[in-house]
Amino acid sequence: MANFDRSIPPGGEGKITLTFDTKGYEGKVQKTSTVYTNDPKTPEGKLVFEALVKTPIMVSEKMVLLKGAYQEIVTKTIDIKGELKEPLKLEPVEFTLDKKAKFNIEEVTKGKHFRVTFTSIPNVGNSYRGILKLKTNYPEKPELVIYVMGKFLY
Repeated sequence: MANFDRSIPPGGEGKITLTFDTKGYEGKVQKTSTVYTNDPKTPEGKLVFEALVKTPIMVSEKMVLLKGAYQEIVTKTIDIKGELKEPLKLEPVEFTLDKKAKFNIEEVTKGKHFRVTFTSIPNVGNSYRGILKLKTNYPEKPELVIYVMGKFLY
């Protein structure tokens, strides 16, 4: 959302305020806003701002794609990091792809950094989707959902 001075005299200065709702975002975010003017030399310009949106838990990817040949074993790894002082605990509560893929949770740095590796099971399907739901001990983010898709060619 933008608020700005509607009229600026030639050679004068004006103020533009941009507001960004960070809900649903995490990590590095870049937003661009176009500014239109009546200056024939510069009829429009771009304002670009970047932000690092910190959340209680940073997830490197919220969607995992396992893609390859039907008989191939494909793996994909994501990182989960606790950003609060309290150590993070993760507990799997639901995995909807038992017969098509498997997962493993490795604690890289105790209470801070976890690595989740997804592995396809060969010869079980050409296309599927499901979720891994993890319970956390952070009241600010009690649950994580990671979406998993598989696309395999015969």
